[in-house]
Amino acid sequence: MFHARARRWRRSALSVSVTAVAVLAAGCGPKAPVTAQPTPPAQSAAPVDGQPSAPGQSPTPSGVPSGTPSTVPSGAPSTSASSSTPATGQGGWIKAPNPVTNVKPSHAVPPNKGGFHEFQANCTVSRTNIGDDPIVFPNLPAASHSHTFMGNTTTNAATTVESLKAGKTTCKTKGDLSAYWMPTLYNGDTAVNPEGMQTIYYKAGVTDYRSVRPFPTGLRYVVGNAKNTDADKFLDATEEGFECGDSYKNKNIPLTCPTERSVKLNIRYQAPSCWDGLHLDSPDHQRHMAYPVDSHTASGWVCPDSHPVAVPKLEFKMAWPVNGDMSKVRFASGNGPTFHYDFFNAWDERTLAAMINGCIVAARQCDPQGHDGRDDQQPAPYVLNSDYLLP
Repeated sequence: MFHARARRWRRSALSVSVTAVAVLAAGCGPKAPVTAQPTPPAQSAAPVDGQPSAPGQSPTPSGVPSGTPSTVPSGAPSTSASSSTPATGQGGWIKAPNPVTNVKPSHAVPPNKGGFHEFQANCTVSRTNIGDDPIVFPNLPAASHSHTFMGNTTTNAATTVESLKAGKTTCKTKGDLSAYWMPTLYNGDTAVNPEGMQTIYYKAGVTDYRSVRPFPTGLRYVVGNAKNTDADKFLDATEEGFECGDSYKNKNIPLTCPTERSVKLNIRYQAPSCWDGLHLDSPDHQRHMAYPVDSHTASGWVCPDSHPVAVPKLEFKMAWPVNGDMSKVRFASGNGPTFHYDFFNAWDERTLAAMINGCIVAARQCDPQGHDGRDDQQPAPYVLNSDYLLP
């Protein structure tokens, strides 16, 4: 099954199982009422929070990129190299203190090592039902719709790299102090939170998995569109749509799901994996990132010239314990196609580099300890020790 899905992803650019592929369009908007809504007619998505597009560009569509990635506009304003967030909401361009320049996208054809180039971050909910968003609304508490946070236990509206580094994590891997968050799911007026460990995959988004390098500390971005109204484009950006039980290919949250205790609402959503090498953030929290493009050659999927640095492809795999009558199930941001998530990198740099080199670059399928447990891979090394720390 996995190989079949992998092949489908190679044809469509982004795979998912319950899935929804990250859309480089809008971010988290202001609070929205949590009420049942029919799927609205297709509309064009607006830039994040009404921000204008870069000069000469159209707003990013709400579906999968068509092969023309967003580009950093020429003349983008300079900002401080500090990794902290701006003093007020909305933000702007934040320069990377250590930019990666003189890099070209890799078109090399790597050896085929079975198709796996990944590791997992297993994290539980750390904070929930809080209207903070330190990327879209920095230093503005309760300015956003409600969010469910995972990973770092200190995430709030005033979060900075420094505060994350001083915090703790609910992830198994102790060196992952990053913050992950998404809109809270509601069943009527009741918040429903994912139970237990949730999976966040770190994968190669480009064909040459050997070219993937760590995120820079302080990199942050929004995946998806909190204002998306185009359910068809949302479904087109997925492999299976929303899933529960035997129901799949749903462009919105299903109205009913089987009532067995084991049945949950699932979604898997992938992020862009090409960085411009220059900025930790951008005005819309997305233009500094892009999806790989199909080279239509043996090189396969490559980063665009505008975003030449290959970084890990995040893939949220979430499961909420809700089933039966789903008619009142909605996200805090709205109906199903508004699902999105945010990422603020605060990994210990040595640990992240070791996991990428030991799993993605080494073409292995690793758990959060950096171990490939497949029978044909034994004996296999562990990147981390039994305490999930770098030796």
